[in-house]
Amino acid sequence: MIGIFSAFGAAISWTYACFIWRSQTEKYKSIDINLVKNIIAFLIFLPAFINLSVLNDLKSIITLLFSGVIGIGLGDTFYIKSLQLIGTRRTLSIEALSPILAALSGEIFINENLAFKSYLGILIISISLFILLRQRTNLIVNNLTNITERNNLSVYIFPFLSVLCAVLGGLLSRKVFLESNLSPFQTTEIRLLGAIIFLITIKKFRINFFLKKLDFNDQKRFLLSILLGTNLGILLQQIVFKTLPLGIGWTLLSTSPVISLFFATKEERQITKGIIFFTTLLFLGLCLIIIWKLNSWNKYSC
Repeated sequence: MIGIFSAFGAAISWTYACFIWRSQTEKYKSIDINLVKNIIAFLIFLPAFINLSVLNDLKSIITLLFSGVIGIGLGDTFYIKSLQLIGTRRTLSIEALSPILAALSGEIFINENLAFKSYLGILIISISLFILLRQRTNLIVNNLTNITERNNLSVYIFPFLSVLCAVLGGLLSRKVFLESNLSPFQTTEIRLLGAIIFLITIKKFRINFFLKKLDFNDQKRFLLSILLGTNLGILLQQIVFKTLPLGIGWTLLSTSPVISLFFATKEERQITKGIIFFTTLLFLGLCLIIIWKLNSWNKYSC
């Protein structure tokens, strides 16, 4: 049960944190926000290295570093950019595609089998997402220009890239847990280190430490978002990957679109009945996958 509760805890943490991160994308680049938050989160979790045996776990450490580069370094940068361009609910709705990719990746690489109920849930999710993305609302780009979704579908490349990177990073993490005895605390810190090395290299070792430019209240909110979205969120995610199969875990982690409805009124003009209906339908599709996978997992455990 710890994996299930961890998944919902991570989804709630990410949902709240991404609203705070989005507020900063109006002033600062997504790569700068990602780098700063990862550095602070890394320093907070530094004690994770105390009992780490580099020589014994070298292969797993290298794998986790690549997982951090892909999932956090690239994935989170695309994710924050997406928050800037299309908002929180739409970003999280597209992120709901991740169970599809995670389930397929699990079937191909770690023998997670799919049944009819699982495919039915995937179909419901896909239809719901398509209709949600067809809703006619405005996007705010760089806080300057209003554009319509119909003429700017290219902005959706960022959340889709975020999904691809996140699933690949998650798959690498899952493989490490299957092959080593590293704790979720340690894997979180190693992944953060990989992301930092990558981002600092991309930035040519120039860090825009914008936190000092924020007022005191914004500093507190940003630090809270790091604790919730990066430290707690990734730690809980790693607990999920350690205790649950990839398909089950990622499906549970993907409840953020529904949770985001409680925050969406802060950044959108209105939540229509259509948005509520199809987001709920999306959630029901997730539930179908959850129910089947949990049942099959319980049978396997027995």
